Amino acid sequence: MFQDSPIYDRLVAECGDVPTQVRREAERLSRELAVVLPPLHAPGQGPGAERPPSPGAGWQRTALLPGPRPQ
Repeated sequence: MFQDSPIYDRLVAECGDVPTQVRREAERLSRELAVVLPPLHAPGQGPGAERPPSPGAGWQRTALLPGPRPQ
């Protein structure tokens, strides 16, 4: 990641390679969660029941353009 960086090398020597440790822990947790929580699929894609619609589904906000409003 930080090649030829004496400051980074010194920090790693003093504190350990924290970014690598965090990355490994995140990967481990991700694997554990994949076992416990099945991945979510978009409706109509993949096995299982469809997800319930989110609140507000079916409406969309539109911007009002400047000028007179249509009747």
